[in-house]
Amino acid sequence: MPLDAAVQGLLDGLTEQGVRPFEDMSVAEARATVASFVDLQAEPREVAQVIDATYPGPAGRQNIRLYIPDAPGPLPVVVYFHGGGFVTGDLTVTAELCRALANDAGAIVAAVSYRLAPEHPFPAATDDTFAALQWVADNAVHFGGDPARLAVHGDSAGGNLAAVAALRARDEGGPALTCQVLTYPVIDPHANTPSREQFGEGYIITAAGLDWFWNHYLRDPQDAENPLAVPSKAASLAGLPPTLILSMEYEVSRDEAEAYGNQLADAGVPTEIVRIDGLVHGVYWISGAIPRATEIRSAVAEFLTRQFAKQPVPER
Repeated sequence: MPLDAAVQGLLDGLTEQGVRPFEDMSVAEARATVASFVDLQAEPREVAQVIDATYPGPAGRQNIRLYIPDAPGPLPVVVYFHGGGFVTGDLTVTAELCRALANDAGAIVAAVSYRLAPEHPFPAATDDTFAALQWVADNAVHFGGDPARLAVHGDSAGGNLAAVAALRARDEGGPALTCQVLTYPVIDPHANTPSREQFGEGYIITAAGLDWFWNHYLRDPQDAENPLAVPSKAASLAGLPPTLILSMEYEVSRDEAEAYGNQLADAGVPTEIVRIDGLVHGVYWISGAIPRATEIRSAVAEFLTRQFAKQPVPER
């Protein structure tokens, strides 16, 4: 279908403002640009409680923020890893999204802060996010959560980190996961796909911009062969939890996300791949400027609710 009119308006506005593509920015400029997405978001929704805490990462304690909806517990828990190309993003720019998700999914959302590249290249982000997942599983009962109903979720680079966290949970004695939700995940820096060619320029993330982020994250070419950086390189994907992969029609990483979904399905993992027409990479956070961002959010919340409902709720 045609590019969504609100998306086109946003792209035109960015051009008029002289906003350069990420590949032409410094790291500081890229972080400031992503932080400004707060100005494009809807009014944050109220939740029953927000708890700021820390978890023990391998390089020291990192921040984690828990969004608790007004619902009877024990509640399922979604561990959310923000996007931003492994270089940008934080708990502030994703607060509006996490509040909405907590309410819509009827779940505690644990938003994870992790070390960013290039100051902290691979494997810092995956080491932190896996440590956060383990901490949430161990401590869920203390904030009204049910560790038996636990999901990982992420968008863009956060989708990559969620996918890797699921692999590590399977292979490294981590917690059992109810499901994983990957919103336009970036999977492979060397993916040679039609969407990289077709949508490589003119959208929020260009092909060159995607390369820019990967080049800041990976230390050397060998890292691109490591399944902890590129989950599609895993020897097997069998035994991973039920998965939802959301892709956008007009996005550079569309085909690699869908290909990962097909890999999961081929390995026997119950997998749903949903392409949302007319939208682009990045709009999950842009709920004010892009009304159809609610379609992404509804798909995420519906899948999580459905998967959590398959497991018994513990007695209060």
